[in-house]
Amino acid sequence: MTPTEHAAVTVHDPTLRDGQHAVRHQLDRGQIQAYAAAADAAGVPVVEIGHGNGLGASSHQVGHGRLSDAEMLATARQVLTSSRMAVMMLPGWGTSADLRQAVHHGVDVVRVGAHATEATVTERHLGVIRELGAEAQGVLLMSHMASPAQLAEQCALMADYGAQAVCLFDSAGHYLPEDVTNRITAITAAVDIPVGFHGHNNLGMAVANSVAAVAAGARIIDACARGFGAGAGNTQLEVLVAVLERYGHSTGIDLRLLADAADLAEQTLMPAPPTIDSTSLASGLAGVFSGFKKPVLNAAAQEGVHPWDVFVELGRRRVTAGQEDMILDAVRSLAAQGERR
Repeated sequence: MTPTEHAAVTVHDPTLRDGQHAVRHQLDRGQIQAYAAAADAAGVPVVEIGHGNGLGASSHQVGHGRLSDAEMLATARQVLTSSRMAVMMLPGWGTSADLRQAVHHGVDVVRVGAHATEATVTERHLGVIRELGAEAQGVLLMSHMASPAQLAEQCALMADYGAQAVCLFDSAGHYLPEDVTNRITAITAAVDIPVGFHGHNNLGMAVANSVAAVAAGARIIDACARGFGAGAGNTQLEVLVAVLERYGHSTGIDLRLLADAADLAEQTLMPAPPTIDSTSLASGLAGVFSGFKKPVLNAAAQEGVHPWDVFVELGRRRVTAGQEDMILDAVRSLAAQGERR
């Protein structure tokens, strides 16, 4: 999986969006502004801001954010003088009105996400983003649930809809490097736009998977400071950049200043850096969205069932991100089976 071409790689930093999952979307203005300023000073090309589930997602179902979308974007925009500002949007939570508000607040890049086999839901929103003058990117979530050929087909659809880049999310941290290689290779053969990869670390493979993605032709890689993110966390930003530099890939990032930004993130954003505990491991093996960790732990404790069994059951049901309501149903089903036994 060693990269053979020393191509430039654009690093996309969703610390202030994906990291929100780990703190129940409660980052405040001071935290957002300080880290955004540190990332900007380090030369991080793209910094993503927002609720963990993206524009318009603050809700009882997935958690109310401390700040509104507008407050978060305005706060970050003040200090992002060099880095481009990005947001995530999932149709069903975010709307065209949210997109217009985001671009009004200075967003440069908008990612529209869909389940791995449902790219058609991105068509209208990708068109709106292009009309607004921002860069439109298409994202496939839970991508391990589709074959390389299916993912290539879905990415080609998003390119036809106007996506200027496409990105695979390993939302459950389920991939091994060869899984990434096969999928990125298929996608780069199917589209003429940049391809990206977003890893989670449930099996401890996030950096290795990201390097495999670059070797297969990906030119956009996501990573978070100290891996700050849901469950076992994301690809660790400062480690990724160091590894890419060792392989000879240019990122344009000052690694010394990036290390300082990572130290700041650990000190001010998170109770502790993410770790691969037994629950995160079960999530990765079962192929279940990493953001389900805390809801699963809570529901399992209430009903007296083992969280490992809950993740196995959710994986069997092929539950996807956004189906949090299925957690309690799975827990109750397991509890009932236990009573019958």
